[in-house]
Amino acid sequence: MKAPPLAATEAEPVSLNELTGTPGQIDWAIQIRPQVEAEFDRVAQAFLAVARQQPDAERDATLAIIAILEEKRSEVMARRDAGYFLREWRELHDQVRQLIFADPRYQTLKSNRPSKDKSL
Repeated sequence: MKAPPLAATEAEPVSLNELTGTPGQIDWAIQIRPQVEAEFDRVAQAFLAVARQQPDAERDATLAIIAILEEKRSEVMARRDAGYFLREWRELHDQVRQLIFADPRYQTLKSNRPSKDKSL
C-alpha cells in the first residue's frame, strides 16, 4: 500500500505581524495553533492506521478521506484571524471530524460505501 505523505510538519511559526487581532488574541492563537496541528496529526494517523488494515477498495476511500483532512488542515492553518482560533479551537473536541464530515466529498464517499462500512 502506498499511502499519501502526511503533513508531519509542526504549525508554521507565526509572527505577531502575520495574525490579526488584539495582542492578547494573537498570543493565545500562537499557543493554540500547535495544538490544532497536533489534533490534525492525531486524526490523520488514526485514519492511516485504519487504511493499513483495509483491502484496496476500502483503503482508497480512506486515503481520500485523509486527502480531505489535509486540505482542511491547510485551510485552517492558513487563517490569520487570531479570534478564529480562540472561538473555534481553544478547546479541542471533535472539530477535525466535523470539518471532514461536513465536506461534500466525504458525504459522497460515505454514500457510496457498502452499508457495513458507513461508520467512516
